[in-house]
Amino acid sequence: MFATVPNPIPARMKGVNRAEICDVNFQEFVRQWRGQPLPTPAPDEPILDSSALDARGFYELFESQLISRHLDLMARVLRVQNKVFYTIGSSGHEGNAMVARLTRHTDPAFLHYRSGAFMAERFRKLPGMDPIMDSALSFAASAEDPASGGRHKVWGSKPLWVLPQTSTIASHLPKALGTAIAIETARRLGQPLPVPDDSIVICSFGDASANHATAQTAFNAASWTAYQKLPAPVLFVCEDNGIGISVKTPAGWIAESFRNRPDLDYFFADGLDLAAGYGDVQRAVEHCRRTRRPTFLHLRTNRIMGHAGTDFEIEWRSLEELCAVEAADPLLRSAAIALESGLMTAEQILALYEDIRARCFAAAEAADKRPRIETLEQVMAPLAPYTPDKVQAEATRAPAPEARIRAFGGEDRLPEKQAPRHLAIQINNALHDLMAKYPETLLFGEDVAQKGGVYTVTKGLYKAFGSRRVFNTLLDETMILGLAQGFANMGLLPIPEIQYLAYLHNAIDQIRGEACSLQFFSNGQYANPMVVRIAGLGYQRGFGGHFHNDNSVTALRDIPGLVVGCPSRGDDAAMMLRTLAALAKVDGRVSVFLEPIALYMTKDLYAPGDGQWLTTYPTPDQALVLGEERVYHPDAHDLVIFTFGNGVPMSLRAARQIEATHGWKVRVVDLRWLVPLNHAAIAKHAGECDRILVVDEGRFSAGIGEGVITAITEAGFGGKPLRRVVGADTYTPLAGAAFLVIPKDEDIIAAADALAQ
Repeated sequence: MFATVPNPIPARMKGVNRAEICDVNFQEFVRQWRGQPLPTPAPDEPILDSSALDARGFYELFESQLISRHLDLMARVLRVQNKVFYTIGSSGHEGNAMVARLTRHTDPAFLHYRSGAFMAERFRKLPGMDPIMDSALSFAASAEDPASGGRHKVWGSKPLWVLPQTSTIASHLPKALGTAIAIETARRLGQPLPVPDDSIVICSFGDASANHATAQTAFNAASWTAYQKLPAPVLFVCEDNGIGISVKTPAGWIAESFRNRPDLDYFFADGLDLAAGYGDVQRAVEHCRRTRRPTFLHLRTNRIMGHAGTDFEIEWRSLEELCAVEAADPLLRSAAIALESGLMTAEQILALYEDIRARCFAAAEAADKRPRIETLEQVMAPLAPYTPDKVQAEATRAPAPEARIRAFGGEDRLPEKQAPRHLAIQINNALHDLMAKYPETLLFGEDVAQKGGVYTVTKGLYKAFGSRRVFNTLLDETMILGLAQGFANMGLLPIPEIQYLAYLHNAIDQIRGEACSLQFFSNGQYANPMVVRIAGLGYQRGFGGHFHNDNSVTALRDIPGLVVGCPSRGDDAAMMLRTLAALAKVDGRVSVFLEPIALYMTKDLYAPGDGQWLTTYPTPDQALVLGEERVYHPDAHDLVIFTFGNGVPMSLRAARQIEATHGWKVRVVDLRWLVPLNHAAIAKHAGECDRILVVDEGRFSAGIGEGVITAITEAGFGGKPLRRVVGADTYTPLAGAAFLVIPKDEDIIAAADALAQ
C-alpha cells in the first residue's frame, strides 16, 4: 500500500513542471514520515518480514532506482539548455531493476526504452563500470558514448550483453526469441557460444506494445516452439503502466490476454514494491532458466512525468488522475520500506538522494564537454564496414576436400566435374559448399527442408546436413528474420529463405529497422551477419500474379548498410554467394541474395535447345569482388545496355537484333550487385560508349534504373543519347497480362531504334 502524499498539488500549480512535482513529492514524503522503524536488519536478512529480498539487495536496488530517477530529472532540466537530447524517462518503471539483479550480465538483454534502473543495477555485475557517466554520455549524444558512439540514446553495453535497440515498437521481440532459440541450437550443434549455455534472454516492452503485430508474432512463435517441446528460454517482461503515450490500456487486458495463453508461462509481479515483488520476479527468472520455456513476466509499473519531455499530460489528463499517479510513485514505496525496516533514516535517504543528484548533474556537465560527432564520416563509420582483401581471402578459401566429398556424396559427384547446369542447380551446389565450409551455417525458412523449397533450390541439403542445420519454420516472415538475427547474435551464420519477394514486405522492418541498424546503433560492437535468400522478380510463366512476380526491388534499395546481389546465371550465383557469406563472416554484414525465379530453370538463350544459359560450376576457390560487373562484348562502343536479372538474357537477345538492324556493336553490362551500385563501373562504361540504354525490370517510379541514370548523369555523361526501358507502375496481373507490364525484348529493340533517330 502507498502512503498518501502530503499536501496534494493544488489547482493553481497546473502549469508547474511535473518532474519538479515528483522531485518535491519524494523529499516531502521522506521528511514527513512519522512511522516507528523496526530493528535494523542484517545485510542478509529479509528487508521486511516474508520478503524474499534481503537488506543488502534492497539497498542496492533502491540506489539503482534513485540513479534512474535522477537521470530522468537531469535530462528534463538540461534538455532546455541543449546539453541533453533525450527525455523519454524510466520514472515509474524503476522496479525493472529487480529483473536485472536476478539475472546475469551474460543473459542477453533486449530492453524497453524505460530501462534506466535495469541498467543501473546490471552495472553492478562487473567492477569498474559507471552507469551514471555512461548514461550521461549517451544522453548528451557524445562520441564517447560507449553504447552507440553518440548516434542515438540507446540502452546498451557490450560487456553487459545489452544489445542496443531502436525505438521501433516491439520490433525487438522476434530477435530476442530468436536469440533464445539460438542458445539451444548452438549447444545442440556443439558450436561455441559467446554466453553460458544455460543463459536466458530478457526482453522488455510496454503494455501498449504488446498489442503490436510484431510482438504478437513473437508470442505466437514462442508458444509454437514450446508446444513442440523445443527449448526457448526467453523471459518476456511486460512493463504494464496502463498507457501507451496517451491511449489507456483497458484495465486487466494484459492479464486476461496472457494469463492463459498456451505454452507461454505467465507470472505476475508488483514492480512498484521491491519487498513484495522480488520473490515473484525471482520465481519467473528461475522458472525460465530451469525449464527453458518461454516465460511471460507481467510487471506492474507506473508512468510518471509523461511519455517524454514534450508530453504535457495536464493537457489530456485530469489533475486528480495525475496526483493519483504520482502518489503511486515506486520510489515513495521504496523510501517507506527503507524507513519502516529501520535500514535508513530520513536523513540518510535524503543525503543519498542529493548525492546521486549531484553525481548525475556533474556527469551531465562533464559529458556536455566531451566530443560529439562532427563529420559525416564519423556518423557512417560503423554502418557498412568492408575490408575487401579479407573478404576476398575468405570468399576464395575452399572448404576442406573431405567435407565437400561428404556433402556431395562422393568425389565423382563434385559439381565442378559435372556438365553445365542451370541457375537453380548451381545455387544448390553453392549452398552445399557453404554448409560444408561453415559448420555454423543454418539454412531455414518455409518448405526448405524435406521438400527442398518450392523450386527445389534447397533439395538434398536436409539429407546432407540434417534437421538441426536445415529446417522448416512456421509461416511467418517476421519470425524467420527474427530467428536469423538471434542465430547471428550467438555466433552462427544464418541463411534464411523468404519464399517470395512479395512476402518480404510485411516483415521488412526486421531488416531495415533491426538487422541493418545494429552495427550503426552499437558503434560496431554488435552485428547481425546473415545472407537472406529471396526468390523474386517477374517473368514466371504459367503461375503467378503479383505475389509470385514481384519486381518491387526499391523497398530494399533504401536500407542503409544492406548489400543486395542479383545473379542472372549459375556460375555468377555460386561466386556471389561465397562473397556474401565471407562478407557476413568478416565484416558482420547483412545481405539479400535476390534470385530471379524465371531464370531458375532457364537453359537456352537465343533459340530452344542451344543450352547457352547453362554454366559450369566454378571451383570453390573462386569468388566475385563486391560490386564487380559482368561485361558482354567489352570492345563494343556504339551502345551500352545496363541491366540485371531477367534483363540480361533479354538484352543479349535484343543486342543481336540491334546489331543486325543498325550495325551497332552492343556492350551489355550485367550489374549483378544492385545495392550498393558500382557508380565507378557505370561511369566507365557510359563514358566509353556512344549511346546508353538502361533496362530495368522494376517499376517506372521506383527501380534500379534510377540509380544507374543518376550515376551516369553525375559522372557527366547525361548529355549522351539515353533511354530507359522499365516496367509500369502497377501490380502484376495474372497469366499473359503480366507481360504487358514488364519489359520485353521488343521494348529494348524499340528503345534502340529511338536512339538511332
